[in-house]
Amino acid sequence: MTATTTSASAAADALAAEMMEVDEVIRRRLSSEVALIDQISHYIIGAGGKRIRPKLVLLSSAALGFRGPERFELAATVEFIHTATLLHDDVVDESSLRRGRQTANALFGNAASVLVGDFLYSRAFQMMVSAGRMRVLDVLADATNVIAEGEVLQLMNMHDPDLSVEDYLRVIRYKTAKLFEASMQLGAVLADAPAEVEQACAGYGRSLGTAFQLVDDLLDYEGDTKALGKNVGDDLREGKPTLPLLVAMERGTSAERDMIRHAIEQGENERLPEIVQIVRRVGAIDATREAARAEADRARAHLAALPESGPKQALLELCARSVERSS
Repeated sequence: MTATTTSASAAADALAAEMMEVDEVIRRRLSSEVALIDQISHYIIGAGGKRIRPKLVLLSSAALGFRGPERFELAATVEFIHTATLLHDDVVDESSLRRGRQTANALFGNAASVLVGDFLYSRAFQMMVSAGRMRVLDVLADATNVIAEGEVLQLMNMHDPDLSVEDYLRVIRYKTAKLFEASMQLGAVLADAPAEVEQACAGYGRSLGTAFQLVDDLLDYEGDTKALGKNVGDDLREGKPTLPLLVAMERGTSAERDMIRHAIEQGENERLPEIVQIVRRVGAIDATREAARAEADRARAHLAALPESGPKQALLELCARSVERSS
């Protein structure tokens, strides 16, 4: 076993222990005297998930030598922000399945989901203040604002088969990658890292988040409902023109292009099996994964600004795992 492997293994063990601390903060901070808030909050948080964003807070701060307890509070904070966006997303998208379970809006109704999402946002801001650092507030306030802009941009792009790849990527960077970016920045802020190191951390998070979403988008045409924990074909049903569809329209025949255009415009997935075949035949899945790999390579390059350590190695490995995953 090499020194690098040993270091990475130790970092993974440390991260697992630290995530237990984060889970404890989450449980404590979810507490509310309003029973429905408790019920829905615990339901959505309890569904699990990859928890990548809080892990980024812990890994970036550790890679830069910060081990203070504030990192647990901020790791939980970004998970609350993420969870709030999920609650709101599922209402907007009329989703019924997430992480293999009914969505909160399907179980408790749209109104309750939106309001509990608001609770999680406001609780996150209470937690930001407790860090006692203006820069933390600056990073997270900016992130939540950009995420909201991304949500609106995506809504505007629905059912538009003529969306450019550039505008599609802009939505990803606003809606998904921004919180990855902020999570990495928080570790640098806690460690009082120089501005150039903070920007390198932000760049890593932005590229990793973009890669992560690109893979999510291709899995909607390559995965299966049980593995993904959500309904395959949901993006098509919602009229989302993601990269696999954009590439398929560019490379497919005139008839295939018309079929995909109609499906995006009408938000229907009755012909999903045929569209999946087209997406695969023209290489749109491979093209999307290659785009994700290119983003992961950019993320790795940003890590050159961090000193060698187990946490840095874990961040490098996260690039590969995020791109090559199947769920």
